[in-house]
Amino acid sequence: MKAIGLMSGTSGDGVDAALVQIRGTGHGLRVTPLAFRTAPYTAALRHRILAAATRGTVSEICHLNAVLGEWFAKAALRVMGQAGVKSSDVQVIGSHGQTVHHCPTPRREPGLGLIRSTLQIAEPAVIAERTGITTVADFRPRDLAAGGQGAPLTPYVHYLLLRDPRRARLIVNLGGISNVTYLPASGNLKSVRAFDTGPGNMVLDALVHHLTRGRQSLDRDGRRAAKGKVDARLLATLLTHPFLRREPPKSTGREEFGETFLARVLALSRKWRLAPEDLLATCSLFTAMAVGNARRWVKGPVDEVIVAGGGVRNRTVMADLAAIFEPAPVRPVEELGWKSQAFEATAFAVLAYQTIHGECANVPAVTGAAHPVLLGTIVPGGERRRTQLR
Repeated sequence: MKAIGLMSGTSGDGVDAALVQIRGTGHGLRVTPLAFRTAPYTAALRHRILAAATRGTVSEICHLNAVLGEWFAKAALRVMGQAGVKSSDVQVIGSHGQTVHHCPTPRREPGLGLIRSTLQIAEPAVIAERTGITTVADFRPRDLAAGGQGAPLTPYVHYLLLRDPRRARLIVNLGGISNVTYLPASGNLKSVRAFDTGPGNMVLDALVHHLTRGRQSLDRDGRRAAKGKVDARLLATLLTHPFLRREPPKSTGREEFGETFLARVLALSRKWRLAPEDLLATCSLFTAMAVGNARRWVKGPVDEVIVAGGGVRNRTVMADLAAIFEPAPVRPVEELGWKSQAFEATAFAVLAYQTIHGECANVPAVTGAAHPVLLGTIVPGGERRRTQLR
């Protein structure tokens, strides 16, 4: 069947939409990319989303849930239009939504015990109504309810699509948050290990936004960082962050590497009078070293490192990763026939496909859940609607 995956990451820069063809059942799926498109948020909407993640009111989050439902639906319709595919040709949409808060560390609630929580918005009922396609969303809460972290979820798809019978691979996703998946050669699903490593693009993007007073949102290709020198004092301080020492299973987000973390970095930069390029060079290396730190929890050889996510385009971070993992080669996922920016959206198309086929798709060894669970909430598509794009 044809499926669409919709993804907006921690960076909050837009909705990635991947249209794919999926065949097979269980762990023997064959996935063929058909089309990919990004629906970038406006600068104003992105600002509202990022603000909602730290200080949003109930009213604003409620409204944004509906607004993003429309935005995600538009992204799905546009990728179908790009491919010349009708809504009636697509059987399911998998929507990750937009994370506004993620609290995998349990809090004790009187009379109820330890409670974990997460919140992704982009109302799936709106997506199903606008497209007429059955929509699966809210993938994380069931894993949390089973005692897991609710993240990362893409390692299941890494295992399905990227494992190799002869080479042990470390899959690195450089999104807003970075995460790694270790796939032993000829290993089974129970042998997979994965966890978040710390910030990916999030801190670098936030620094560029601050340093340019909002005129730029990223260090394109890592050019500014490449001109700078790493400051050993700042790097040593960043590497003391407690998340890096925490044992898996673990996941993180803006709660640990958002505004408070950025303010601390900027304060130290002012104290030591760092040039903007030196600040970016230091934080680029910190991002790569946080990924490299993952090796302490990987039991086995790493024959090659495969990198996906928007951070693949940051040549400075990629060069830092190459130096850290030498002699293991560091390769973009494009060399395996996949598009870096499209892979996570593709993953949620696969997760939705598995859900409607009754296949559990979390990895308890990764998330810490007590047992495998069926992920997501299913919103039936109902009557097909032909929505015209303006």
